[in-house]
Amino acid sequence: MPSHADASHAAPPTVRPRADATTAERFARSAAALEPTAPAASGTPDVPAWLGQRRRAHDFRVERIPLADLEGWTFAPTTGNLGHHSGKFFTVEGLDVTAVDDEGHHHWQQPIIRQPEVGILGILVKEFDGVLHFLMQAKMEPGNPNLVQLSPTVQATRSNYTRAHRGAAVKYIEYFTRPGRGRVLADVLQSEHGSWFFRKSNRNMIVEADGDVPLLEDFRWLTLGQIADLLHQDNIVNMDARTVLSCIPLPDAHGRAHLSDTDLLSWFTEERARHTVSATRIPLADVSGWKRGPYVVEHEEGRYFKAVGVSVRAGNREVTGWTQPLFEPVEPGVVAFLTRTFDGVPHVLAHARVEGGFLDAVELGPTVQYTPANYAHLPARRRPPFLQHVLAAPPEAIRYQAVHSEEGGRFLNAESRYLIVEADQSTAPLTPPAGYQWVTPGQLTSLVRHGHYVNVQARTLLACLGAMRPAR
Repeated sequence: MPSHADASHAAPPTVRPRADATTAERFARSAAALEPTAPAASGTPDVPAWLGQRRRAHDFRVERIPLADLEGWTFAPTTGNLGHHSGKFFTVEGLDVTAVDDEGHHHWQQPIIRQPEVGILGILVKEFDGVLHFLMQAKMEPGNPNLVQLSPTVQATRSNYTRAHRGAAVKYIEYFTRPGRGRVLADVLQSEHGSWFFRKSNRNMIVEADGDVPLLEDFRWLTLGQIADLLHQDNIVNMDARTVLSCIPLPDAHGRAHLSDTDLLSWFTEERARHTVSATRIPLADVSGWKRGPYVVEHEEGRYFKAVGVSVRAGNREVTGWTQPLFEPVEPGVVAFLTRTFDGVPHVLAHARVEGGFLDAVELGPTVQYTPANYAHLPARRRPPFLQHVLAAPPEAIRYQAVHSEEGGRFLNAESRYLIVEADQSTAPLTPPAGYQWVTPGQLTSLVRHGHYVNVQARTLLACLGAMRPAR
């Protein structure tokens, strides 16, 4: 079985390449536009109601079922791995992780989703009356708490868009797979959740359409400003849309930073170098500390997450009914950036985070990215840094907060409270602990243009940073 090699030491890309000024300015104009001008577009207050209407318009049902009732899915008799009879889609396997750094030796085992194929997360954009609009979809995912959320134009695994399931064609996929259908404005491979996926990547794309684009049912044109406003509401904009939005080459309004780009890359390269991580796939049946029951695969102490089975009915999907396993966290998570302003320039505190499923062992994550219940049994000195400060933050220190769900195609009721919290020297010093560093949003945006530098939770917060507006 393959094992994780030491963190990559390839020369890092030059950071903060300047986006085409005209392209960045066009996105900025869309971000400032709070009213759409596209035909049949919706006003921002109408979007949640439209999502509800689309949910009621189709036959959507999700029911928990015993793992033995998963049609086409079986536990392999020798390994215990849970996979589909076609060999497509994904498998639930085991992972053995050993991580060594300056603080010591860490070892754990866990179930993990292995899905080696690369999917496409793509947003189609088009200009109406001089303003870029984004073609967003009201998409049902079985794991979403409210089932239907605002998703990219295309959100499809390779099995989906190559029709391995023998279902209907993915709408608008031709704009992202056929050369010449539009102008590519962003295109980068990005990681998925490194705690639950093994080396999973998706292609994040923004393509500007040439010519007329038919407006199909369950789709709406929205400006970037409208989407930014919707990011302030709970469980409206899905994870796949948020990660694509983080790739937008918006102009950097500040330019200056506490660390130069070269120093930031040097610090991050050192973080990758000082962590030796081995992540080896093992049989699910051999994972220690986990047990399998009729309805769940779960941790013996009830922590972390469970693997459960569901039966799905979705009248408007490429396949209208199926069963599948999903990962379900035991409790909601908390994801936050601490922020401070240095010399008039906003910064956020990023964490060089190790997750067993990362391709390169370490990616830049939020200051805090935890499920508090998983640490409640530990003494205060062993709990994650900055977690208590975020949990106890007074209302006046919270600059942004909303509940967002994670990827609803693989995770069930996986919600996190996303926050941006003002800090000061006493709670988050200018010289932070090892593994943490102050960066500007502009520096993070530039790093997102390269794959496997910024994790999916930090990319959500980067999209939320772009959604913050002065009081009006």
